[in-house]
Amino acid sequence: MYKNKRILALIPARGGSKGLPGKNTLSFHGKPLIAHSISQAFESKYLDKVMVSTDSEKIASVSQKYGAFVPFLRPKSLANSKSNMTDVVIHALNYLSRKGEDYDMVLLLQPTSPLRISEDIDKAIELFFEKKSFFSCFCLSL
Repeated sequence: MYKNKRILALIPARGGSKGLPGKNTLSFHGKPLIAHSISQAFESKYLDKVMVSTDSEKIASVSQKYGAFVPFLRPKSLANSKSNMTDVVIHALNYLSRKGEDYDMVLLLQPTSPLRISEDIDKAIELFFEKKSFFSCFCLSL
């Protein structure tokens, strides 16, 4: 939570990659690629829930092993190369809302962009509230 706002970390991970099949569960620096985003989200000071939206049983299993909330398998209509990310977010938020959980903000963490640390996530959230506007942020700490 930041400034009394509930923040959901949503990690979208399709199973049907054409370029590098199975990329989200391939090992990267000693653990599955998706596990880096999950770990970074859990290390953030501000995120209230870490959720993975996937269509893959394997990605779901790996994500749960690293502590992520994976309550469903995403419908195939939202899991192809032409799927709209907005629809994926709305699908996840609708699911949570039906369960009585509402969030003020969604932070998308792409599993294929693991070169960030939890402090980058926190700074991006702080910047979002400071600027009071929507933006896209790519952070890289070296």
